[in-house]
This record gives sequence, structure tokens and C-alpha cells, in this order.
Amino acid sequence: MDFEKILQELPAQMRELCGKGRVATYIPALARVPANKFGMTLCRVDGGCYSVGDSEERFSIQSISKVFTLSLAMSRCGEALWRRVGREPSGNRFNSLVQLEYEKGIPRNPFINAGAIVVCDMLLSHLSNPKQNLRDYLRVLSGGFDIDFDEEVARSEAETGFINYALANFLKGHGNLHNDVDEVLDLYFHQCSLALSCSELAQAMTHLASAGVSKRLGEALLTPAEVKRINALMLTCGTYDAVGEFAYRVGLPAKSGVGGGIVAVLPGEYAVAVWSPELDPSGNSLAGGAALEYLTTVTQRSIF
Repeated sequence: MDFEKILQELPAQMRELCGKGRVATYIPALARVPANKFGMTLCRVDGGCYSVGDSEERFSIQSISKVFTLSLAMSRCGEALWRRVGREPSGNRFNSLVQLEYEKGIPRNPFINAGAIVVCDMLLSHLSNPKQNLRDYLRVLSGGFDIDFDEEVARSEAETGFINYALANFLKGHGNLHNDVDEVLDLYFHQCSLALSCSELAQAMTHLASAGVSKRLGEALLTPAEVKRINALMLTCGTYDAVGEFAYRVGLPAKSGVGGGIVAVLPGEYAVAVWSPELDPSGNSLAGGAALEYLTTVTQRSIF
């Protein structure tokens, strides 16, 4: 499969979508990102990587970080995690208070905001320095050893994250948050502020395409069962309230973020990361989703 040729075709294919989406503005630091950025990297499980466009430029990965906090929590907490977080698609906005009230304080899945906040709470209970542990985990997975938090983005999130404060306090009121609300949200805002490039993200995701084994590190980071569960959750819960449409069009387990990034895997073959800041109405990258649809259509390879 000539992945290099396919990726080189993408910028021209995506150009017609420029201006048809909107950059996230509810987080002020994200509103200033140029809308015309586009980058993509695909890394095969055997080690070959292909990139195009702004693939080396770092951006705020936002909710993509939830894949990595979930991985850490699963390895530390095991099945106890699922007593506090569900595994079903939400069908509602990622920050819905109504759904959390209906579910009596048990978030529907770990990729909506309430679920990710509970995962952060569990990491605070099991790790001595969860912010540093998470940052170092991404550094090891990606090979980008200067990866760090974007403190401006973290500060911007904290200053405008009123709904997340409401979610955390609601969780606390239902006994599903064990640590101090401010400490939990500090970890949550920082995880969303992590800045990686497409090439770093694709490399960081490759173990989810190879049954938990990092070929770069030469070791297993997760069990095959854990990888199966994470990929299943990405497919059913990873692209906000548009998971059905995304699965229909793209056919890959994926996780998106309002920073304009999307990561996806084709088990046994590759991991891919794409970044384009303009979002569709569901909060997913407009050109990013189209690029992944083009990839799976041209290659005639998806999980289906």
C-alpha cells in the first residue's frame, strides 16, 4: 500500500473544506490557532511512518488525552474502574449535566468529560505525581522527550471551565469523586493541555494497533485484552455524539479533541493522527474526519 502517495494527495483533497468549519472558541487559547493548518502522520506497526503538511507542529490534544489517562487507569485500577464509570455511548453532548443527573453520578463512559474527571480522580488516588506520570508516559510512548503541558491552555481551561466544575461537584455530591475537586480538575485541565504533533501522536498510538506491544520500545505496554477494550471504547464513544456517523464513514476506532486532532488505529496495520483545527457541529475536526474517510476508502481497509 503506497501510504506516502495517499497522504500527499490529501492537502489538495481537503482544501475545499477550508472555511466550512469553526475553530473552538469557548477556550480562548484555542481560538487563536490558525484555521488553515493541516497535518497527518501514519505509522505502520512494522515501524514505517509517512507524514504530510503540518505534521511536526504541536497542538493542544484536548480530549485525545483521555485515551492515555484511561490506559494508565486500566493498568493501575483494573476492573475496579468500571464500578465508577460506564462503557456505553452517551448519545448526548460530552459535557451534559442532565445525563449525569439521570445516571445518578455514574458517567456513561470514560471519554465524556464527567467520565474523564472520574478517571483523573482514580489516578490521583493511585499515583504519587499523576501530572508528571502522565506527561512522562506520553514522552515514552511518542519518543518526544520534551513534550509538556501548555500552561496557557491549562490556565484558559481553568478560567472558563464552569461546566466542568459543575460536573466535578455533582460527582462529588454523589460520592463518585474521592479527592479534592480543585486537585482533580487541575489534573484534568492539564491533561487536556498536553501539546503533541501528529507524528508524536501516531507513534504514541501504535501499541493500540499491535495488541499492546510497542515496536519502538520492544515491550508490551498493555495486555491484548486491555487494547481490545480501549479500541472498542474509541469506536463506540470516541468521537463525541457523532460516533455512529464516524464509524459509518471512516470505520476505525478513533478519539478526537476540540483542538482539531483525531487519532485512529487499524489493528494489526497502523496508527494515524490528523490535525485540522476547524470543527464540525459535533466538535470533531471537519477536514480530519474527511481525511480519514479518504484513507479508508482509497485503501479499502477498515475494521469492517
